[in-house]
Order: sequence, then C-alpha cells, then structure tokens
Amino acid sequence: MQLSAQTTQSGFLLPSIHSAHAFFTQQPNLTTQKGFTDNWIRLILSYARHRRLFFLRVEDAEVAGGDWDEILRNERINRRVLPTYLTYLIAELVSRNLAFYEPAKQARAVILLWRLPEEWADVLHSWATATGQLNTIFTFYEITDPPVPSPLSGIPGPLLRRAISNLTRSGRAQTIGVADGEGVRFFAVGK
Repeated sequence: MQLSAQTTQSGFLLPSIHSAHAFFTQQPNLTTQKGFTDNWIRLILSYARHRRLFFLRVEDAEVAGGDWDEILRNERINRRVLPTYLTYLIAELVSRNLAFYEPAKQARAVILLWRLPEEWADVLHSWATATGQLNTIFTFYEITDPPVPSPLSGIPGPLLRRAISNLTRSGRAQTIGVADGEGVRFFAVGK
C-alpha cells in the first residue's frame, strides 16, 4: 500500500506516515522508534491544537468514536494505537515538557501543552489588554468560561494557573483570594 496523506472529517491533514502499519506499534529498533515517536508527538500536539483538545488519556486508545479516534485509529489499514503504546507516548510527551500529568501522581492522563504556559500567559495578558480589563479582578471561572468565547475558553485550571504564575513572576498579574476561590488582576506591562 502506498503511503498517502489523508484529511479527516474534522479537516485535519494526517501525514502520510499515518498510513504505515508499523507506525501504530512500538518498534524494537531504537532509531525507527525515535522517528516514530517524534512523528507521533508532532501529530498529537498539532491535532490537539486543531481540535482545541487539552486532555489525552490512555483510555482514549480504547474508546471508539472518541475525540482522538481520527488519529489513534486508521480504519483504512485496520490499525489502532494500543493503550500500552499510548502510555509510552504520553510518558515521552511528559519527559519533553510538552505535557504534564493531571491529576499528578498518576501516569494515565495528561494536559497537553500545544501552547507552552509562557505562550498561554501572553495570550491571557493580550486578552485582558485587548478587552480593556487591566486592573479588573477576574475569577478563574470567568476566564475559562466567558460569556463571549475567547482563546482561553475551556483552558483547564491547572494550565491556567501555570500561565498566571508566569504573569505573576513577570509583574503582569497578581493572584487574589475571592469569595468563589481564586481570582487574578492583570497589570499593564512594567507595572
């Protein structure tokens, strides 16, 4: 079978390597496996960004019709990623600082960093500046579930905390205790 790129139903372009039978299994040759791992990591992160997916779980390899089905399965060649292989790929994402385990102290679910916390910090500060919200206190809920969708809609709390920590260290934000839990105030650059 000739390897060919394919566009998924969600409009994502799968690379031609996704048509290779061996791509879906862990390889005994370390050089081959490293190449496949690098390709899987690029594929997972670009697909997550395309679909705005933040979580990847080992169970996603077992669930037909789930959010990750388009890349974890290839029905044309009757292949799918097994949970053990996905566990390996998740560990690789974490070791490269492209994901972190959530909740901590387990190895079956991660938050993907298709944008690094520093990049999310810039997105968050730009959003606060563009919407005229500097010096306004926001709850975390107001940021992740705004009345008008924003680039921050749906961002997981642990990732939001990392972005806010980055802003706090650079003097562009301050965390504040509020009645509903935690809040944040944004400052102009160079507070």
